[in-house]
Amino acid sequence: MPGSGTAPPPAAAPALRPPRHRVDPRARRWWTVRALLTVGGPVLLTAVALALCALLFFPGALPWLGPLLVALVVPALLHLVLMPRVRYAVHAWELGGRAVYASDGWYRQRRRIAPLSRVQTVDTVRGPLERRFGLATVTVTTASTAGDIRIRGLSEAGAEELSRRIGAAAQLILGDTA
Repeated sequence: MPGSGTAPPPAAAPALRPPRHRVDPRARRWWTVRALLTVGGPVLLTAVALALCALLFFPGALPWLGPLLVALVVPALLHLVLMPRVRYAVHAWELGGRAVYASDGWYRQRRRIAPLSRVQTVDTVRGPLERRFGLATVTVTTASTAGDIRIRGLSEAGAEELSRRIGAAAQLILGDTA
C-alpha cells in the first residue's frame, strides 16, 4: 500500500518438486547386502555369539543379557529391512537444461542442485558390490565447497549415458567466469 510504510508480504517461493528419475530397483538389494556386511551382519553375529556364550557358559546371565540382545537385534533388523526401502523412495535424479538435481539419503535426506556451468568433472564408479548387481555411481564434481553430487544405484548403462549427457550439457553452458 503506497504511503502506509509497510512492505507487501514476500511472494512464496515455488515448491521444489522431487526429481523425476528413480534409481535402478536392484539398488535395494545392493543397499541390503551392504548393510548386512557393514552394520546388520556384525551386530547380528555379535548378538548370536553373546547368546551362545551365555547359554553354554553363563546361564544365569540370560535374564539381564536378553534385553541387551533384543536392543542389539531389533535395530539391526529394522535397519536391514527399512533402510533400503527408504533410500529407494528418496534417491532420485534429474538433468535439466541448466542444472543437475539429485536427492539422496535415508536417515538424513538432502537435495542438491548444481548448475551445469559449475561442473568440473563427471565420473562413473563401480565398486565390487555394485558390479555384482550391475550398478554404478555417477559423481559430478563442481566448483563448490559443498562437495560432489553422487547419484548412486544406477544401472551400468544408465550411468554411462547420464555421464555422457551431463558432460555434453555442461559443455553447452557458459561457465561462471565467462
